[in-house]
Amino acid sequence: MILPALFIANSGTKGRGVFTSQDIEEGTIIEISPVIVMSREERRLLDQTLLHDYIFEWGVKKDQCCMALGYVPVYNHSYRSNCEYEMDFENASISIKTVRFIKAGEELFINYNGAWNDNKPIWFDAK
Repeated sequence: MILPALFIANSGTKGRGVFTSQDIEEGTIIEISPVIVMSREERRLLDQTLLHDYIFEWGVKKDQCCMALGYVPVYNHSYRSNCEYEMDFENASISIKTVRFIKAGEELFINYNGAWNDNKPIWFDAK
């Protein structure tokens, strides 16, 4: 499920991003994306490719990884994100929900740390 108002467009220096063509209320689930779950061994192989930048750690023990389908891999990171993601291990899906009111035309961001308000530097800022 992807909210029909969502679209992918150029995000400037961040490449592509996800935007909305209409206002979205706080607490709205805007996407539920199925995922492809992969093993630790497959993760080692993916880490050697560009897909490394688009996969998520997966599982209660974070001993797997997954590739989300839909728009999930295209959301850009922000430490002040306007959306958050939730992993559903049982149903092999990731949902994206707004954490504040979002105006039409805004880009939608998630925090790659997992918690929408976590300011810990992520891997590409920690270098």
